[in-house]
Amino acid sequence: MSGNKFLSFLSGILVGGLIGAAASLLLAAKPGKETQAEIKHEIESVLEEGRRAAAARRAELERQLSEMRGNLPLNP
Repeated sequence: MSGNKFLSFLSGILVGGLIGAAASLLLAAKPGKETQAEIKHEIESVLEEGRRAAAARRAELERQLSEMRGNLPLNP
């Protein structure tokens, strides 16, 4: 997945999570504080998922960079 595609994917996750949180707020039949707590939990979950995806992508890019460096000839 290219960097641009990854950022689009990550943006989609965040926007989707926020839309879901807003929809649950509007459609919930629960007390406000309970709903707020659930929305906060959902937002934190979405952000954590984004962090994990970013860390995995970074690790993959670092692995690729190490492989490329290993294949470069050394300058005398």
